[in-house]
Amino acid sequence: MLAPKAFDVLAFLVTRSNQLVLRDQLMKELWPDTFVDDHALSFQIAEVRKALGDDPKAPVYIETRPRRGYRFMPQVQDQGSAVPVKAAPAPEPAPAITGIPPRTLQDGVPETHYARSGDVNIAYQVVGEGPMDLVFVMGWVSHLEYFWREPRFARFLRRLSSFSRLILFDKRGTGLSDRVPLNQLPTLEQRMDDVRAVMDAVGSRRAAIVGVSEGGPLSVLFSATHPEKVAGLVMIGSYARRLRDVDYPWGPTSAERDAYCKQINAQWGGPVGIEERAPSLARDADFRNWWATYLRMGASPGAAEALTRMNAEIDIRPILPSLQVPTLVIHRSEDKTLLVEEGRFMASLIRDARFLELPGADHLPFVGDQDAILEATEDFLSGLSSLPQAERALATTLFLDMPETLRPRHAGNPEALAYMGRIRREIEWFRGREGDLESGAPLATFDGPARAVRSAFAMVAHGLRMGMETRAAVHTGECEFLPGSPPAGFTVELTGRMLASTGTGKVVVSRVVRDLVAGSGIQFAKHNVLTLDGEDWPLFEVVSC
Repeated sequence: MLAPKAFDVLAFLVTRSNQLVLRDQLMKELWPDTFVDDHALSFQIAEVRKALGDDPKAPVYIETRPRRGYRFMPQVQDQGSAVPVKAAPAPEPAPAITGIPPRTLQDGVPETHYARSGDVNIAYQVVGEGPMDLVFVMGWVSHLEYFWREPRFARFLRRLSSFSRLILFDKRGTGLSDRVPLNQLPTLEQRMDDVRAVMDAVGSRRAAIVGVSEGGPLSVLFSATHPEKVAGLVMIGSYARRLRDVDYPWGPTSAERDAYCKQINAQWGGPVGIEERAPSLARDADFRNWWATYLRMGASPGAAEALTRMNAEIDIRPILPSLQVPTLVIHRSEDKTLLVEEGRFMASLIRDARFLELPGADHLPFVGDQDAILEATEDFLSGLSSLPQAERALATTLFLDMPETLRPRHAGNPEALAYMGRIRREIEWFRGREGDLESGAPLATFDGPARAVRSAFAMVAHGLRMGMETRAAVHTGECEFLPGSPPAGFTVELTGRMLASTGTGKVVVSRVVRDLVAGSGIQFAKHNVLTLDGEDWPLFEVVSC
């Protein structure tokens, strides 16, 4: 049975059979008063396809025009019968990769596959048949097939695959995955969805994760949000925050970041940044040529600059204490891209994390003494034991203040019934988990902060249009999830206090949320500062979504 919004999508497409319906048109016509992001619309399309038994790779009913829209293709019926006549039968679904030995092409490069994440194709490879699944998250830009063109990198990956089933992927917007407009480069939240899509595609229910450099923050967020999917986490040469601050003296200044972005635009096509990332090979002609080509294959100069600027906004320091999975942080003592102090600081914020400092100045883990990194990684991951289901996880909580007369207890009131129906649809639309609709404490929880903010913004906007005095608050932090009980913990308490401190018609978020949605396009303005238990929490008002 289709959910209401998925049914609306199907009905709209059917009434315009054989016509290309643009994404913007679909969202404007069906939900004129609701913000709908690309991923939410893609989710509804996926639900329709599931109900129809339609294969997105060889569609019979719904054709996708990438980044444009959709076309419903009605099945022609013979005039003399009621039996549909199809041009061609839908192909059998491709077999799951689980249990099938990974294929390697003749040139030694593993076969590349694609997983669907919303409306984007994510390129991935599977190498090895070890006892554990291991997801490798490369930093900044990447190119799956060009990994294997550099012998040192190929050796590094083959060693990882010697004790695991190694899962590699290109983040959306880079490498072999779908390129996206520069103003739609992936947020951490979307990258989490991509990891989950790849794990689902290969039949991986639980995996260890290795995050390199900029891949570290993504790995942290995924592990904290989905501890049930992560057996262990290794971060190599990574960081908690990218820019320097009064309480983070190690990152580059804003001026230094601007200068680096100018260098990207002026020198892209050459070995940009090689002196800091691989100083031991900076004068090696073959490696310089490979690095320059790898960067060109991985991203355009515009995409590289946009990713660099977006990454500069990331700050996961408040998230690190909520990590529950076993964690190893590895950092080289003379790393010229990210200082060893950054790795040590990050490990200090993670519960029971191990920190390993190794000699060397190369930032890229496959350059220099890669064996030390590989041995430490294998020893750590092979020593992991099966952990019980986590009762605590990172989540984004949403509180909504609504008029008393519209709460569920007044179900006999038609206006209350319609209003709560709208609230439930907004929660479902943005993939939230419904909470306590009676007290609103919390109204819903989400596995992504941007979705929670947009859901709250849509709810408040709807209330204002109805002449209601309503407001909302959103915060991300560790929550306790016990069977049969609502989410609990400090995060829930803080979100409730945030709601009480804001005015009618506003959506306020914590600084944690603001930093995590970097690149989402959501705009904020400073609101006020909430003091709770002697700690100050800067709050921000959502200006636009």
